[in-house]
Amino acid sequence: MAKRYTLHETVEFLLDSSENENLEDSEPEDSEPEDCNPPEEEDEDNQESEDDFEEADADQTLISKNGQITWSTIPPPQRPGRSPAAQVIKLTPGPTRYACSRVEDIKSSFLLFFPSCIQSILVEMTNLEGRRVYGADWRDVDWTDMEAYIGLILLAGVYRSKNENLESLWDAQTGRAIFGAVMPLKKFKIFSRVIRFDDKATRPARRENDKLAPIRDLWNSWVERLPMMFNPGPNITVDECLVSFRGRCMFKQYMPNKPAKYGIKIWAACDAKTSYAWSMQIYTGKPRDGPPERNQGMRVVLDLTTGLQGHTVTCDNFFTSYALGQELLKRKMTMVGTVRRNKPELPSALLTTRDRAVHSSLFAFTETHSLVSYCPKRHRNVLLMSTCHKDAKISDREDRKPEVILDYNRCKGGVDNLDKMVASYSCKRKTNRWPMVVFSTILDVSAINAFVVWREINPSWERGKSTQRRIFLEQLGKALVSPLMERRQHLPRAPASASILKRQWDSSNAPGPSTEPQPKRTRCQVCPRAKDAKTDKQCVICKRAICAAHTVFFCQKCVE
Repeated sequence: MAKRYTLHETVEFLLDSSENENLEDSEPEDSEPEDCNPPEEEDEDNQESEDDFEEADADQTLISKNGQITWSTIPPPQRPGRSPAAQVIKLTPGPTRYACSRVEDIKSSFLLFFPSCIQSILVEMTNLEGRRVYGADWRDVDWTDMEAYIGLILLAGVYRSKNENLESLWDAQTGRAIFGAVMPLKKFKIFSRVIRFDDKATRPARRENDKLAPIRDLWNSWVERLPMMFNPGPNITVDECLVSFRGRCMFKQYMPNKPAKYGIKIWAACDAKTSYAWSMQIYTGKPRDGPPERNQGMRVVLDLTTGLQGHTVTCDNFFTSYALGQELLKRKMTMVGTVRRNKPELPSALLTTRDRAVHSSLFAFTETHSLVSYCPKRHRNVLLMSTCHKDAKISDREDRKPEVILDYNRCKGGVDNLDKMVASYSCKRKTNRWPMVVFSTILDVSAINAFVVWREINPSWERGKSTQRRIFLEQLGKALVSPLMERRQHLPRAPASASILKRQWDSSNAPGPSTEPQPKRTRCQVCPRAKDAKTDKQCVICKRAICAAHTVFFCQKCVE
């Protein structure tokens, strides 16, 4: 028979049973229940699921502003194997075999850029203009005369006298004696007056289709010589130069960020290490007929780098674009450059600077391009695009700059350094003729390229001297003027110039100048005194001074 419980006993029984259940469920703190840790296979599965979750959070897809390019924050996978074809250089950096076989001295390294076709243009067109201006009084010049003229203006640049008055350069007391020893001041002025680079009679017809007609043949022949003498290294810099000029020119440019403000714009591709000018192109402005040029930056880079392979092109935000990187990859070249913020191929997420820490970097990648946004200071960022960097590597520097920016800073100054060297010893003189400005640029750049070739062939020449380039230019100028000094027939009146000419004659064993004193120029005794006509001629009978207007000529038969 079942035992019956009172209400009080029933309540006490229920309370006791609940306390026992709580005690059984609870465990001591220092005791570990069995099967607390899951099996190892389950741990790995859980860990993989957590890693997948983190990668899914890190891998973000960014869409460009034009909606045509998809960027990712994860770099593309690196495939092991050989280097890409875009990083394999086919040309051995340094002077070419053609240049090495023809460089014997400093003068020959400079004349590499002035072959016979350029020499004939300079001599023939100058003589043509001289005959047009002076008629029968003109005496034809040859390449020796032209060499001496080029050497004098190069020496004027070395001595920082390009803006000095010519009379002071030829002054007997305060001038440079070398100038008077080479040629008289009057002859130098005549050269500057008549030097030409094309036929003036046919120029109007050619100028209808070519704004660069007055110097087009000379410029094209010179530009073709540049890549023949030197192979650039792995890094090429493409940028613009502005040659100062304020005269009349239909394609003169105004660039407020440049020191000169006004001048002739020249696109240049230079070796980033040596600043050798490998290719140059003059910008002649908008076309006369038709719409303005589109994608000009890409066209310029592709034109200037024609013939290269395996090189990396460094350029600024005027040239850099996603399409340029693709075109260079087709030519087996890569690109590094800054990017403008308004480019449609950029994702909006990399443009914002809000809540960005200083020295922080954001990266975005496609299969071929890399993009980085770096904050150098608060509320400022710098954008760079590259096709040769495939990861998000950041340097160990204090400012934590990405490797892309460091490589860009290392190679961006090739053309700027060329401008700096040209400005140091420029031979450009004040003129109102823009073809003479272009010709002076040709001389300056040729001298720099010749210096690079000469130094690479002779690495021990004047090693360690800070004035290495000045010494090169001074020796080059003296070598150019020496042939004309050797064939001079009369000593100059200035004692210092005469002494230089005598030493040149002694060192070269040339016939040398005549040592007979030159007759002093006096007033013509036949002309009226008010005319004040000076002459160095005199009558053979009475020995009176007479000018050319009162000189009578006889043939040999009449004299006999």
